[in-house]
Amino acid sequence: MSVSIMQEKVKTVLQTIFVSLLVLTLMGGAAAANPDAAMAEKIGALPGYLTSSDYPDSLKLLPPPPAPGSVAFALDEDVARRTFSVRDSARFDQALSDYKMSFPHAAGTFSCALNAPVTEQDTPHLYKLLRRTLTDAGLTTLAAKQFYQRQRPFVLNKQPICAPETRAHLEKDGSYPSGHTTVGWAWALILTEISPDQTDAILSRARSFGESRNVCNHHWFSDVDWGRTMGAVIVARLHASPEFLADLAAAKLELAVVREQKLQPTRDCGKEAAALAIKAY
Repeated sequence: MSVSIMQEKVKTVLQTIFVSLLVLTLMGGAAAANPDAAMAEKIGALPGYLTSSDYPDSLKLLPPPPAPGSVAFALDEDVARRTFSVRDSARFDQALSDYKMSFPHAAGTFSCALNAPVTEQDTPHLYKLLRRTLTDAGLTTLAAKQFYQRQRPFVLNKQPICAPETRAHLEKDGSYPSGHTTVGWAWALILTEISPDQTDAILSRARSFGESRNVCNHHWFSDVDWGRTMGAVIVARLHASPEFLADLAAAKLELAVVREQKLQPTRDCGKEAAALAIKAY
C-alpha cells in the first residue's frame, strides 16, 4: 500500500472519530449510545475541511470560565434567571427549534435572514458547506470543554431545559464554550460573505441563535459569549483551505441563481420574527 493511500485511510478514520465526538457534543441523549448511526441519521454532518492538527486550540485562546463568586458569574446567574420568564412563550419554542442541529432542519436556521430557501434540492452547494463546517466549528470547542468541564446552569438552578432527554449526558459534558453558538456564529459569518446585503439580518439571527442556548437553560451567558469568539476563529482558519474557498464561491453563485428565481424561505418567517421579538433578557 502506498504512503498516500495509507495517509488517506488514516484521515478517513480520524474524521469518523471527530464527527462521532461532534455528535456527542451537540446531540447527547440517544446519540451518545450510538454516535456513528446518529452521525448519518440524526445530524447529517459531513467530515470537515480541516484535520485535527488544523483546529485552533480553544484552551489557549479562551480565558477560564467565570469563577463562582465573581462579578462575571453573577452576570451569568442573572441572565439565567431572567430567561425563566419566557419559559411558556413562543421564544422558548424557538429556542427548542434552534437546539435541533440535525439536517435538514438545521439548514433552515438562516433561511429567513437570507430570504431564501436553504435545502439540499435548492442550494446543494450551500447545504454541503453548512454540513461540513458544522463539524469544523463544533470540534474546535472540544479542548476547552473537556479541560474545564464547566457545570451547566440547570445543574445549579434546577430549572427545566429544552431537551430533558439529554440531561444525563449534558450533566457530564462541559458547558464552556457553547458548541451550538460557535457553529451558529461561524455559519453566520460564512453567510455574510455569500450574501453581504443581508449582513445585518444574518448576524442578528446569529445573536438570537446563541441566546436560545440561554433560554434553553443549557448554557451560561459567558458560554455563549465566548462561543461567538470561537466561531470567528474557526472561520478565519477555514479561509486557509482552498477546498473551503472553492465551495464558498460555488455557494455564492448558487444563491444568486436562487434569487433570480425568486424562491422563498421554507420556514414561517412571520412566526420566527414574532418569537424572536420576545426578549429573553
